[in-house]
Amino acid sequence: MASLTEAREAPERQLWDEINGVHAGMLGLEGTHMHFQPMAPNVDTKTNTIWFFTKADTDLVRAIRAGGRAHFCVTGKNHDYHACLSGTIEVRLDAAKRDEYWSAVTAAWYEQGKDDPLLTMLAFKVDDAEIWASTNSTLKFGWEIAKANMTDEKMPEVGVKQHLTFSAIH
Repeated sequence: MASLTEAREAPERQLWDEINGVHAGMLGLEGTHMHFQPMAPNVDTKTNTIWFFTKADTDLVRAIRAGGRAHFCVTGKNHDYHACLSGTIEVRLDAAKRDEYWSAVTAAWYEQGKDDPLLTMLAFKVDDAEIWASTNSTLKFGWEIAKANMTDEKMPEVGVKQHLTFSAIH
């Protein structure tokens, strides 16, 4: 459950916690006409990198170019948190990251396990994000809507929006 206080005071920590709490988000490449596609994130908070397992023969992998950019969008499991992240993306099979993030779920996609010749990974280095955390209280939501309709207030206060910028960590 997204906390408005955490969205205001610790938005970066909340972002990574929310991403770690979902099975998948939507990954898309800038500059292509490809639709975003669901991908399971593996977060490395030390380097602001999200790792994805994929197969080397996919359209997504073939479309990634040197210096390519991508977006990853997630909705929190309680639907009270939304985020869109942007950054650089590269195809990079990192054995240490493969071993760190490998799971029974991942193994189900690769017939030969960690040695599958089609197994590869994507490293998505996040440089900025927008987050939106909203109240999950129907009472607060109803009150804010009624107040906005009955007073001169322009918009109901039902959430927090933040822009995050991540420093370059190598």
